[in-house]
Amino acid sequence: MAEKTTHRTKVFKEWIPDEAREHARAARKEMRESIKSLLPPDFVKHRRKARKEMLMAWRSMIDAALEDTEK
Repeated sequence: MAEKTTHRTKVFKEWIPDEAREHARAARKEMRESIKSLLPPDFVKHRRKARKEMLMAWRSMIDAALEDTEK
């Protein structure tokens, strides 16, 4: 995943050592894995499907707004 370059990112790169950022990323990944292990697999599967449905709903709302704009 490409890292976004913003002022905030540049400041972090200057102030926080690379090693510390790598450890923070690893900690975040491990935290997500630990939380995922607490949830039943069906919950995670259902959550992904629900998220996809919400994104598709937003897509249709945006498409409708674009069509109205073009009229």
